[in-house]
Amino acid sequence: MTAIITDPGDIEPDTMIEVSRFEMDPELLFVDWLNAIVYEMSTRHMFFCRYELRIEEGRLEAQLFGEIIDRERHQPVVEVKGATYTELRVVKNGDDGWLAQCVVDV
Repeated sequence: MTAIITDPGDIEPDTMIEVSRFEMDPELLFVDWLNAIVYEMSTRHMFFCRYELRIEEGRLEAQLFGEIIDRERHQPVVEVKGATYTELRVVKNGDDGWLAQCVVDV
């Protein structure tokens, strides 16, 4: 999602924010998680470039790493307003991966 807005390679992971969410439905949890990131970007005026998360029995615990937005350096092209249920899908992709997708409003 960050790559829609700016180049994630231009973001320094110098600040960590913790996020926690609970939802038993994996698809709803995914949308809630993305919207939590949008909220944190908007209220803290930050971009994030690294995410560490753990999901166990519907509980998502995550750490977001990023920095305060520098418009000159980051040159954001759009603002993500939120994740939607359009094209929403979360499926196990083989033995060691997942596919999670949805459309975001910009």
